[in-house]
Amino acid sequence: MVATTGDAKLSSRAGARAAPWALLSPGALWLILFFIVPIASLARMSLSSKKSRFDFRASFTWQWSNFSDALRAYGGHFVRSFAYAGLATVFALLVGFPLAYVIAFRGGRWKSVLLGLVALPFFTSFLLRTLAWKTLLADDGVLLSAVKGVGLRGPLQAIGIMQDGRVLASPTAVVGGLTYNFLPFMIMPIYVALERIDHRLMDAANDLYANNIAAFRRIIMPLALPGVFAGSLLTFIPASGDFVNDQFLGDANRKMIGTVVQERFIRNLDYPSAAALSFILMTLITVAVLVYARVLGTEDLTG
Repeated sequence: MVATTGDAKLSSRAGARAAPWALLSPGALWLILFFIVPIASLARMSLSSKKSRFDFRASFTWQWSNFSDALRAYGGHFVRSFAYAGLATVFALLVGFPLAYVIAFRGGRWKSVLLGLVALPFFTSFLLRTLAWKTLLADDGVLLSAVKGVGLRGPLQAIGIMQDGRVLASPTAVVGGLTYNFLPFMIMPIYVALERIDHRLMDAANDLYANNIAAFRRIIMPLALPGVFAGSLLTFIPASGDFVNDQFLGDANRKMIGTVVQERFIRNLDYPSAAALSFILMTLITVAVLVYARVLGTEDLTG
């Protein structure tokens, strides 16, 4: 009887220890199959070589020169991609933070409707949204016709928004498209962070003789920082590797690195070079995220 009770206790303890692993196993299996295995395959390909474009099977040869060759040939494309993505992130923050603030603090019973409008673009294909932006910025489109009609072509040309009387096929169009397409990814995390703030904190700050600007700077901004951090990552990371906006809105002579990777993979069939470029991009983005987290004092969010 004592032995039976002891066995039952041991079995119960073993089951309790195994339960967390059983719960983690589906997610771990998914992570291994769809993240670890593809990354390992990509790493192997980045160190492989091909004799020619028509050699469809790359040989694993520890070809470390793929990385140095990729950086040497496409270093400017990396810089351009991060510049475009950084500008899009800044513009999305400048537009998204006030909008998220209004929805969180002034939305009232219209919050759900306003959030629905923010998410509304997701009901349309990313490609169709970009093509619509291309139509909007076309040389004979409504926007440029209105700009020329009110005489703003000269000033916009002077500050670099327009080039040779055009917006399409310019950095302005690419950054605008990136900002437009990824703006909801900035608004949503900031809204969630602002929604969790107790509105009475502002009243308490006013009672302590702080004006609205000081209260916003010392209360709202620090508490909203996790949302700003998350929104910035959700905007900057996909924008850095995007090629759709660059392909339809940009100039063929000023490509982003995502377009280069896509062309090396699909058009040129240069898999080792494309894999090396992808690894370099992932590494640079990871370093940028860690630096950004340290600057904002949000290292715990990346741990």
